[in-house]
Amino acid sequence: MSSSSRRDFLRGGAFAALGLALPFKGKSSLIESFAASKKLNAFGLQLWTVKEDMARDAKDTLKKVASYGYKQIESFEGKSGMFWGMSNKDFSKYLDGLGTRIISSHCNISTDFEKKAAEAAEIGMKYLICPYKGPQKSIDQFKKFADEFNKAGEICKKNGIRFAYHNHDYSFKPVDGQLPQEVMMNNTDKDLVDFEMDIYWVVAAGESPEAWFKKHPNRFRLCHVKDYAKTANGHESVQLGKGTIDFHSILKAGTANGLRNYIVEQEAFTGSNPLDSAAADAKYMKAFAI
Repeated sequence: MSSSSRRDFLRGGAFAALGLALPFKGKSSLIESFAASKKLNAFGLQLWTVKEDMARDAKDTLKKVASYGYKQIESFEGKSGMFWGMSNKDFSKYLDGLGTRIISSHCNISTDFEKKAAEAAEIGMKYLICPYKGPQKSIDQFKKFADEFNKAGEICKKNGIRFAYHNHDYSFKPVDGQLPQEVMMNNTDKDLVDFEMDIYWVVAAGESPEAWFKKHPNRFRLCHVKDYAKTANGHESVQLGKGTIDFHSILKAGTANGLRNYIVEQEAFTGSNPLDSAAADAKYMKAFAI
């Protein structure tokens, strides 16, 4: 018996013994709880969370982010590009030295997309993501977006990576009697286009993230873990665990329906420090189990 097998055997025996020692209620509550809880293997940070710090000193900010426990990075395309003034290989090498890696990036899909897809693939990224399209007056415009996404998906597939679209609340508000999110999902090829659910914006739109995961299994492969709190002026993003979102049930439903990438994002709120928030959010995610 290997050492790992021996550990598994002893661990299993210990839990069985504890279960027998407890009052019988059909199943041991301890075993039931143990079986039901599962730590997330890895989680990432969308760099928009610390965008001002990245603009000031990208390398120092990435070093701090990695020290908080983030093993994955999702970038975005700013003035200095997805790789913050570095080449794709230099950016990837720097992250490797910090014990983290870039898995995805938001980017402008209307310019040089083939080049971006090739550079992303070259360093082992998984996704390029369209972050925003904005509200539209006609549902036909969202059908055109779906066509655009299919073309972007073909480019990504050719390079061995995937394409996804990231939602805001506008895609869950009816246009011409239809939900744009539904139209985009129904008019995109599931073999080419995935979706990144921003949980915050789904909740802000009054929709159920669990229902969307279940209705469209294996389409939402990534998510933004972002908490929600009501304010006098509407709502704002707050540190994880300090808002109203039930991430346990949402991420459990998502994982059961194909969700594989859990990416923290937090918008700045009154009195917040982005790096402090990133650290607090990482602490929450490290203790989180579904």
